[in-house]
Amino acid sequence: MILRHILSVLAFAVVSFAAQGLSHFAVNADHFAAITHLRADPVIPMGLAAMVVQGGIMSVALHRWHPRRARVTDGLAIALAFGVFLVSYIALVEPAKYTVPDIRAWIAVEAVVGAVQFTLFGVVLGAIHAWPGQPTRVDA
Repeated sequence: MILRHILSVLAFAVVSFAAQGLSHFAVNADHFAAITHLRADPVIPMGLAAMVVQGGIMSVALHRWHPRRARVTDGLAIALAFGVFLVSYIALVEPAKYTVPDIRAWIAVEAVVGAVQFTLFGVVLGAIHAWPGQPTRVDA
């Protein structure tokens, strides 16, 4: 079971870097360049720590919900539930607290990228937990 959790955390990091990196540095680069309160050099270890915590929580939540064998749709349900929880803060509260160039654009960018990130991760999370090659234990 530990292998499933490790793979889930790694998958969350990969999916998050892909979705958020593509958004920040390619698709929405102009949007993020206009935000003056962003660090020029982000503190990567802090972001990685958040991904480990978030990916671990979602993996354990899926395992607790379906301890024997989850399906891809179960992983999707867990990831989307957590995604709505996390992205609602990022999309709605952050532009309420910080001066952003365009509140509507901020909400749209963060909501769309968050939806992509957590949808992709949900499919991968479900696939990892549905994989029959690794035995599971109810108490693991």
